Amino acid sequence: MPLPRSDIPLTLAVTASHRHVSDADVGRGLIAGQSWAIAETWHRFAPMVLTTAERALGSRAEAQDVAQEVFCRLYRKARTLREPESLRSFVFSFAIRVLKSELRSRKTRGWLSFHRPEALLDVGSDTLDVESRDLLRRFYARLDRLSPEDRLVFALRHLESMTVEEIGAALELSTSTVKRRLAHGTARISRMLESEVGLAGRLPTRGGGTT
Repeated sequence: MPLPRSDIPLTLAVTASHRHVSDADVGRGLIAGQSWAIAETWHRFAPMVLTTAERALGSRAEAQDVAQEVFCRLYRKARTLREPESLRSFVFSFAIRVLKSELRSRKTRGWLSFHRPEALLDVGSDTLDVESRDLLRRFYARLDRLSPEDRLVFALRHLESMTVEEIGAALELSTSTVKRRLAHGTARISRMLESEVGLAGRLPTRGGGTT
């Protein structure tokens, strides 16, 4: 059950290429409010934000909204970047905060509804067959049953292939807390998948494999 890769065209402004410039120099330019650095930050890191958001949410449209919010916040807070060479981590930290907020809002909307909505899945329509889309839809419907915190830990570990230590750093959690949430979320998802025809033993992974 492969997870689709983002093919969203990313544009911010027509600028000269600065791909040869280091992250540290881009970070320093961003802190200074230089237009080329603002554009380059988007071009360089928006694909990462979009792909992570798509995998966590199961929705391209929502991922685009998340990316817009991430970079709006990022540009407003650019001067808080203390280590320009850590620009990638700085961007990712904003993505995690916005994703966490979106997952909590989605959970609240679900609680306020009279029925549980079907999982929103609008990624990979051009590349997935009907069976694969159905499997992904059902998988994300099960993810919707996790708490926002457990879901984010689960997604970062199983869909982004991050280590427990990397997840802890990204979410500002202790290793033991990450392991506890991961064990809880994985156990719940595994039980739900085992009860589903066609889903038993199948977890989407980064790069298109299954576990």
